[in-house]
Amino acid sequence: MGKSLFKLTSLNLNGIRSASSKGLEAWVHQSRPDCICVQEVKAQAPDVQGRFEKLADMNGYFHFAEKKGYSGVGVYTRSEPSEVITGFGHPEFDAEGRYVELRFDTASEKRSIISCYFPSGSSGEERQQAKYRFLDRIFPHLVSLKSQREFILCGDVNIAHQEIDLKNWKSNQKNSGFLPDERAWMTRLLSEAGLVDVYRQLHPTATDEAYTWWSNRGQAYAKNVGWRLDYHLATPAWAAKARSASIFKADKFSDHAPISIEYAE
Repeated sequence: MGKSLFKLTSLNLNGIRSASSKGLEAWVHQSRPDCICVQEVKAQAPDVQGRFEKLADMNGYFHFAEKKGYSGVGVYTRSEPSEVITGFGHPEFDAEGRYVELRFDTASEKRSIISCYFPSGSSGEERQQAKYRFLDRIFPHLVSLKSQREFILCGDVNIAHQEIDLKNWKSNQKNSGFLPDERAWMTRLLSEAGLVDVYRQLHPTATDEAYTWWSNRGQAYAKNVGWRLDYHLATPAWAAKARSASIFKADKFSDHAPISIEYAE
């Protein structure tokens, strides 16, 4: 018998109510991940209560934004976490509901799964500066966490790292999501901090099939004019267990596609 696989999915929902109305639950039933990290829940606790606490038999754990209909992240899992941590200790971003960490600790092992939604800077300079502040603060947090435990951060990072990560890289070099400073931050995270971009480890040269987000403008989705914004960022030991990755595009639940990676247990 081969080792069993742990299937982990990440999906920016662009609203849990909206994604649910487009068949999300049926797909999760069919896809059967062991755990799914979601971002942009765009709901508060009362909206989720009695309706979205569970998804296809998995229990959900959330970090909601204070502002209604904004941001929010969650993790649905089949396994009971030993601890749930909401926020990463920075009031400005913790108020926006951007980070939930589930710990699955045993006597011999410390492991976390994190769902994280990085700010978008595309609405203007003010939000771009907030995005840079977020990057400055999450970096040391992840470095510190890596020194203590194995983890996989799943999320919409809102950065396309390399030219192969978006269709029109030449014309997007001055646009949020592909700015030199953002790309340099990703390089630092993967080199200095030593985290692994798991999809790229498995598919180092994939281009058109790697995209996970498409603008609602024009015919971006139909023409596959996309960006790779959704990541599994893992500590090296956990990344080494990755066996296969898939991006699901047959049905559309949001402007992002779900990315699933199977890890050896």
